[in-house]
Amino acid sequence: MTAATDPSIRNVFKQPFREQVDFFRAKLNLSTDRWDDIRKAAHDRAFIVAGAAKADLLDDLQGAVDKAIADGESIANFRERFRDIVKRNGWHGWTGQGTKKGEAWRTRVIYQTNLTQSYNAGRYQQLNDPDLVKRRPYWKYVHNDTVAHPRPLHVSWSGKVLHKDDPWWQTHFPANGWGCQCYVTAVPPSEFKGDSAPDDGFEMKQDSQGNSHRVPKGIDLGFDYAPGSNVDTSLRTMVQNKLIKHPQAISRALTRDINRYINANESVVGFAARAITEKNNNDDLWLGFVENADRIKQATELDLANDMVLLPAQTVRHVEKSRAFDGKEQRVVEHDDFNHVMDILLNYDQIEQGNVSRDGKPSLLISKKVDKEWFRLVFEVQGKKKPRLRLSLW
Repeated sequence: MTAATDPSIRNVFKQPFREQVDFFRAKLNLSTDRWDDIRKAAHDRAFIVAGAAKADLLDDLQGAVDKAIADGESIANFRERFRDIVKRNGWHGWTGQGTKKGEAWRTRVIYQTNLTQSYNAGRYQQLNDPDLVKRRPYWKYVHNDTVAHPRPLHVSWSGKVLHKDDPWWQTHFPANGWGCQCYVTAVPPSEFKGDSAPDDGFEMKQDSQGNSHRVPKGIDLGFDYAPGSNVDTSLRTMVQNKLIKHPQAISRALTRDINRYINANESVVGFAARAITEKNNNDDLWLGFVENADRIKQATELDLANDMVLLPAQTVRHVEKSRAFDGKEQRVVEHDDFNHVMDILLNYDQIEQGNVSRDGKPSLLISKKVDKEWFRLVFEVQGKKKPRLRLSLW
C-alpha cells in the first residue's frame, strides 16, 4: 500500500512531487528534547524527532522519512524501518516505547506529520508559481471530510475563498493541527464572492515547559504558520528570533555540522557592511556555536559548552573605526576580515583568559596567524544564564 492508498490520508496525498521532496531534503537535522523546542516556521528549516539526540540516529530517521515521502511508502513499511533504526542505534526511553499502541502512535505522528507538512509546503510553492498566480490568484480552503474526528472550525472554513496575499493564510494555511488533513487549492477570480477572512478570535495555550502562546482558535499550538513560506529564512534568523530554543534544541554532537551550514550559507560580510552604514544597528549576528569547548576549558577553565558565538554590530563599528585611525603598524580592518572569526575561535594558535569586566564577566583572548597575519580577538563571556560568547575587541 502506498501513501496514496493509505486509508487515513488517501484523499490528501497523491503521488509525491518534486517540490515536496525538495522541501524535506533541504532540512537540517536538529536534536531536541521536546517536540516544541523548535516552533512554527522553524520546521521549514529543521527536521526533528523529539528525544532523538544522536546525529547518526537522526540521519537514519530522516532517511526513513525521506523514503516514505519520495517513494510513497506505506506507514507499515515505515514502521519496519523505524524498529530497525531504534534497535541498531540503541535508542531507549522514547515516548511510546514499550507497547504496541505506543509505538503505533509515535510512528504515525512522525510519518503523517512529515508527509502532511512536506506536502503542504510543496503545495505552497506550487500555488505561488507566477504563471499560476496570473490565472488563479485566489486560494480555497478545503476540509477533508474523510477524517474520523473533524474539527468544527476547520469544517466552517471549508470553501472559504480569499486572495493568496490575505494575511489569514499566514496563520491558517494547512496543516492546522495534529492529524489535520485540510488542504488549499488555487481558484480563478470568478470564485471569489467578496468574503472577508474568518475572525474566530484567539486563545492562550501552554507549551511543554509552561510558556503561554497566543494562538488562533481552531489551530493547535505550533501550527499557526504556512508550511513552506519560510524556506528562504536563514537558520541563524530562526535562532535569533527564538523559534529554535537553545541549548535544548542543539546538541554538541551536531554543532560542527550546523556551524558549517551557517558559514556556507550566510553572509558575515553583508552584516559587517550594514553595521557600518546603519549607525543605529545594535543587532548581534549569530555565527554558530562553540564546538571546541573541551579544548578551551582545558586551557582556561571557562565552560563554553553550547555557547552561541555572536558578532555585535557595535563591535564591527568600533573595530573598523579604531583600526583605521590608531596610527600603529596595523592595516585597516575590512569587512571580509570578519569571515575569519569562527575559524580563529575554533582553530586558534594561542589562548588565555583575560580580565574580568566591570560587570563581572570574564573575557577570552585568542590569537591565530592567518595568511602571514596575526589576528587577536577578545571575546566577552556572557555566562550560563545567557550562554553567549560575544566578540568585543579586535
